Amino acid sequence: MPRRAILSLILAAAAWGIATAVSKRAVAEIPPLTLLPIQLAASLVVLVLLMRWRREPFRDTMASPILGRLGVLNPGLAYALGLLGLVHISASVSVLLWAAEPLMILLLAGWLLHERVTPQVVVMSLIAAAGMALVVYAPGGSGQLPGVALTLAGVACCAIYTVVARRWLGTAEGTAAVVATQQLYALAFALVVVVAVWLVGGAVRPENVSVAGWLSALTSGVLYYGVAFWLYLSGLRLVPASFAAASFYLIPVFGLAAAFLLLGERLNPQQWLGAGVVIVVVFAILRAAGGAAQAEPARIA
Repeated sequence: MPRRAILSLILAAAAWGIATAVSKRAVAEIPPLTLLPIQLAASLVVLVLLMRWRREPFRDTMASPILGRLGVLNPGLAYALGLLGLVHISASVSVLLWAAEPLMILLLAGWLLHERVTPQVVVMSLIAAAGMALVVYAPGGSGQLPGVALTLAGVACCAIYTVVARRWLGTAEGTAAVVATQQLYALAFALVVVVAVWLVGGAVRPENVSVAGWLSALTSGVLYYGVAFWLYLSGLRLVPASFAAASFYLIPVFGLAAAFLLLGERLNPQQWLGAGVVIVVVFAILRAAGGAAQAEPARIA
């Protein structure tokens, strides 16, 4: 594998993981439904500049309209739910819950796309689910349950998006224009949601946001939707999709490290055990899938 591609994929995973921790800092000052369009706007600015520098077309005339409209599902609805969940849970728990995404994709691909899923992979998936249960379980602490439920709903949206997008990606000549279109749809969706919440009297206007809060909002948007996207595509151009999908399994590792260093979050021994189980098992799943020469569907974030 080209070293440049491997480095790009690792850095993309680092950007996604770190962005989750930075988003936790931003959502402490900015309403989550308002934060999403801010992040998407920052992402689009960076994406357009990069595409212009690379002389990439801004419109793919061959792509199916379904691909662009999927942006309403992801990153629109998916990350709106994720940011709402982040209000109630720590960044550490959030990144570990998002580690369920490749497992959900595996099950959906077997069910909807009729891809072969071995009993070995099913067993390992159940073990990974048990590990994540250790991470999110808090005796007598029901306060985080809404956050867990909202985050898992966002993860499910991303998994469904991946399976549907995989079905239609063959109609597109390039990927960059498709993702730019999806982010435009996502931004429009996010703005409609903000206006709707405002009309019913919800709190959507940021007040007394510090400089650090605005920087966190812009930085997390650029990292999650701009930098990570571009790095991931750069790596994907040079390696098989099944290999590129492994970058998702590194996101919890970087996310936990960022939450520890930037936010001072700590996991108890039970949660460290669950985190270790999740990380070990998802790498085992990747190895099993690679040995069977199966291409794991990759999410374009």
